[in-house]
Amino acid sequence: MQSVDYSKERKNLKRARSLSPCDMPVTDTIAMQTLDDCILFPLEEIVQSPLPGYVAPSSVCFSPDDSLIAFLFSPDHTLSRKVFAFDRHTGKQELLFSPPDGGLDESNISPEEKLRRERSRERGLGVTRYEWVKTTAKKKAIMVPLPGGIYFQEVPGSKPELKLPSTSSSPIIDPHLSPDCTMLAYVRDYELHVMNLLYNEQTQLTSGADGNVVTHGLAEYISQEEMDRKTGYWWSLDSRFIAFTEVDCSEIPPFRIMHQGKSSVGPDAQEDHAYPFAGALNVKVRLGVVSVLGSPVTWMDLLCGGANHEEEYLGRVNWMPGNILTVQVLNRSQSKLKILKFDIKTGQRKVLLVEELEPWVNLHDCFTPLDKGVTRYSGGFIWASERTGFRHLYLHDVNGTCLGPITEGDWMVEQIAGVNEAAGLVYFTGTLEGPLETHLYCAKLYPDGNTTLQPPVRLTQGKGKHLVVLDHHMQNFVDIYDSLDSPPRVSLCSLFDVSINMPLYDQPLTSPRLKRLQIEPPEIVEIQAKDGTVLYGALYKPDMTRYGPPPYKTLISVYGGPSVQFVSNSWINTVDMRAQFLRSKGILVWKLDNRGTARRGLKFEGSLKHNAGRVDAEDQLIGAEWLIEQGLAQANHIGVYGWSYGGYLSAMILARFPEVFRCAVSGAPVTSWDGYDTFYTEKYMGLPSENPEGYEYGSVMHHVHKMKGRLLLVHGMIDENVHFRHTARLVNALVAAVKPYELLIFPDERHMPRRHRDRIYMEERIWEFVQRNL
Repeated sequence: MQSVDYSKERKNLKRARSLSPCDMPVTDTIAMQTLDDCILFPLEEIVQSPLPGYVAPSSVCFSPDDSLIAFLFSPDHTLSRKVFAFDRHTGKQELLFSPPDGGLDESNISPEEKLRRERSRERGLGVTRYEWVKTTAKKKAIMVPLPGGIYFQEVPGSKPELKLPSTSSSPIIDPHLSPDCTMLAYVRDYELHVMNLLYNEQTQLTSGADGNVVTHGLAEYISQEEMDRKTGYWWSLDSRFIAFTEVDCSEIPPFRIMHQGKSSVGPDAQEDHAYPFAGALNVKVRLGVVSVLGSPVTWMDLLCGGANHEEEYLGRVNWMPGNILTVQVLNRSQSKLKILKFDIKTGQRKVLLVEELEPWVNLHDCFTPLDKGVTRYSGGFIWASERTGFRHLYLHDVNGTCLGPITEGDWMVEQIAGVNEAAGLVYFTGTLEGPLETHLYCAKLYPDGNTTLQPPVRLTQGKGKHLVVLDHHMQNFVDIYDSLDSPPRVSLCSLFDVSINMPLYDQPLTSPRLKRLQIEPPEIVEIQAKDGTVLYGALYKPDMTRYGPPPYKTLISVYGGPSVQFVSNSWINTVDMRAQFLRSKGILVWKLDNRGTARRGLKFEGSLKHNAGRVDAEDQLIGAEWLIEQGLAQANHIGVYGWSYGGYLSAMILARFPEVFRCAVSGAPVTSWDGYDTFYTEKYMGLPSENPEGYEYGSVMHHVHKMKGRLLLVHGMIDENVHFRHTARLVNALVAAVKPYELLIFPDERHMPRRHRDRIYMEERIWEFVQRNL
């Protein structure tokens, strides 16, 4: 929506305002309401970044001596951030690093980095990452990777120093400092390199990569997109060795994506991806270890992928004290995980732990080695298992034997925040207060002979979500807190006294933007699935004083897929700007986390096993029927909107339940699971050869003959995650079934439109579709 001078429109409606609604011409009534609505909540607000309130410091990190708390922040409340620090001694905030060239933007990064940003869903600009450098007791510095190269900035210091230039034709990828901060590792031209920071000497550690088939030190597509493993190399704790992956995609047929929107043809208008489709081969992944001095590579006795279904996926890599390398590998069906430990001199392996679970084993980052020589449990590790149905922590000895649980109950541990071995304490975040919240807790690390575990101690205050960062000395933590009623705010807190709380950043709810838009938090409600399971929903009700009592036209906003929670006590639900925009237009918006979504335990999540398009869609129907029973909505005046898995569910719901749902907006949908990737699809649907009925029923095309409502398909044509092919196949089925559809395509966009003009255009078209069809 373009900026408009409303003075003439106001003058023309002056007479109408003096009349009662019954006396006003219908056209004037609609015009006045539309004008007021546009002024109150313009459509552009949906695409503005960052979202209201999400301007708080991020990427918080203590300096090595804990005297400074660094963070990324944008003083002008844009996406472009700089590095700041809070000095705990003076109480002052200072600018540590400002990009000399403006930093990262969407136009100055390499194609490789653009794809990595897609995998991470990264939208930040300027500075997006930094690391502290340990120098001397009196000096500190930070390392900042930018498109122009690797910068170092002393703290305090004068000008940033460009240590290692980077170019778009030969970019530096994924740089990380060694634990002792004397060296910098990075990937360049698909090979692993190190730079000795003391002597400014660069060494290439690997060879033989060509980029098209073999890479060294880079995470493959599946690990980045599906396994939450963004890196392909790992420093040893003593900074002498690096473990790295060799990825061989020679047996994966390239999937070509044409840039149909370009005026040119040829190599610049096409890209090939080693995309492993469900049921097909995965890439081969080897693990090597190399000395930073450049000695020959020692290859571990491990080959993942190819035809090795027992050890199909390399999930996690961790170094333990004594240069013991541990690796987590999953079988093809993801029902069995092994932790292997390797002798890095010979590559020989031993099995440390085996975890077998149904319906699957979830990867996590809770594996935590214990230091040698500190206690009698040193050399062992902490492991998180869902063997009871909920993820909990367990103590294991040096041989992998489980010594007992650290936590237990019908709730889940999410992340280990820190371990104080000397004090025998482990700090972690979890859902003990309920699945809609996240808090920091403390529990005893070592068994004390009691048969009953003591409940963890909660350390964070205030209902909602808490993201925490502990200091190195295990004395304090930074708490980034938000809730439905509070935008993110940042405090420095004590690990020992909950009353000690020093505000570092706060945001009032009286900001001009929030007041102007009249944003209100949704109402959280509980309903029951068919089997009695409690489901959580969020209601965004229109203003009754403006739009009268219900029922209202209703739009259901859905995701519904695994590993995601849509409804929680978080500010992100309050500033769902599309929901708030629709609410301001008199439309009721509803969200529901169906069975199969995240943070409710393995049984709840496992409802999706072989059931994509069944139980998830049926729970969404239950939600719609509840709205109707409550008098909030009317059958056949309900629409549904979703993106990615939500786009899949939107189309599926419209087709399966034609008497209830009137229209659907389906963004970047997976329309047939045989067209999606191995790891994700097979985890939830099994192999296509083993579950043909599930694949057929779970395809949207199987149901389109029942469709009565209106469907808008939205897709980026260079989407390398959910290929445009999914939408094209659905269009073929709609044509064959003689069903109408509308299509909104973006030739130059990937999985989600990034360009501002494209995002505005998309929201305009979606709103126009909703107005016509709801």
